Amino acid sequence: MDFALPESLSDYLEELDAFIEAEIKPLEQADDNIRFFDHRREDSRTDWERGGLPNAEWEALLGEARRRADAAGHFRYPFPKEFGGRDGSNLSMAIIREHLASKGLGLHCDLQNEHAIVGNNIGLLLMLEYGTPEQQEEWVEALAAGTKFFAFGITEPDHGSDATYMETTAVRDGDEWIINGEKTWNTGIHAAHRDIVFARTSGEPGDARGITAFLVDPQAPGFAVEEYLWTFNMPTDHAHISLRDVRVPDSAVFGEEGAGLQVVQHFFNENRIRQAASSLGAAQYCVNRAVEYSNERAPFGKKLSTNQAIQFPLVDLHTRCAMVRALIRETAWKMDTYGNFAASAEVSMCNYQANRLCCDAADQAMQVFGGKGYSRHEPFEHIYRHHRRYRITEGADEIQMRRVAGYLFGFMSGKAPKGVGSA
Repeated sequence: MDFALPESLSDYLEELDAFIEAEIKPLEQADDNIRFFDHRREDSRTDWERGGLPNAEWEALLGEARRRADAAGHFRYPFPKEFGGRDGSNLSMAIIREHLASKGLGLHCDLQNEHAIVGNNIGLLLMLEYGTPEQQEEWVEALAAGTKFFAFGITEPDHGSDATYMETTAVRDGDEWIINGEKTWNTGIHAAHRDIVFARTSGEPGDARGITAFLVDPQAPGFAVEEYLWTFNMPTDHAHISLRDVRVPDSAVFGEEGAGLQVVQHFFNENRIRQAASSLGAAQYCVNRAVEYSNERAPFGKKLSTNQAIQFPLVDLHTRCAMVRALIRETAWKMDTYGNFAASAEVSMCNYQANRLCCDAADQAMQVFGGKGYSRHEPFEHIYRHHRRYRITEGADEIQMRRVAGYLFGFMSGKAPKGVGSA
């Protein structure tokens, strides 16, 4: 096996670095844009008068970074060439996401908003896979350019981890559907042009079949944002929404009727592997910064780095980074080689291990830096607060382990699912 990065990918990472230095860093430093990255002024990102939503100026800055990245040919990297992309693979995207996150926080890659100059645009990937020709005609270009967005209405207030117990229902009425129910942690709904709402259209609670995905206009009558859920890491764009007799046309069905959980699992597999790569990159950043600082700081007349109490925890974390990196790259390669669903167990392994690793690395970096690490003069507390959510969202650690156990003990199949028991 050849573990060397393809020369074309190594060259592309250098191209990205040059673009960041030429276009993104100057934008980050222009005017007072640095306030959005100064951890002492983190509330600059948050509009407290609008329920804690992201500040409009902050989101406009992210939009400008996306526009520049798209103009330079980077934002659409993972998409097919016919849509302006470079046919980027899951493996290349994992390597790129790690590379960007390992640089630390900045406008090139701000994980709080899932923002990066190489777009992690799962909505577009799903549209290319499941959209009808008419839906693709309407949405592909805007999704590819990052000018329109989808939110995902999956989780429900009383049924978080088990998506099959879905109380939101959709009933056919002629050539329309009537949707009733509630969703929570409906991320990005404040800016979304459609919400991909999952609702039971047949079967019984607990059945994997019978759940359908719909493209729902958040401005439709009966669609309401009940509240934005404030979190450990602000600002928030995570909403609790309700649907009361919301009508959508039959053309709003996304994917096969009754097979919505396949759309869910496709979304999770694509997002989880890239999320894991980002967590790995952030973890490596924390380790590298802690090593650098311990070689500089010299209390009691000698460098911190001469103490085994400093060395051993960082050695352990560095080793874990190497092992997780190998697993992530092998898993992404399997997804590219055998299909999105062929490595579902490994995706779950990558996800929970990388997210734990990042939290542990941020915590240890704080410890090495002491009071300075705990303060907002360093980014570790921000990294911890952000990545701590990934041990819960899109499948908690325990759910990821349950999925691995399902494959390990033969309760689940590795084939593309017609429906799955839990997300």
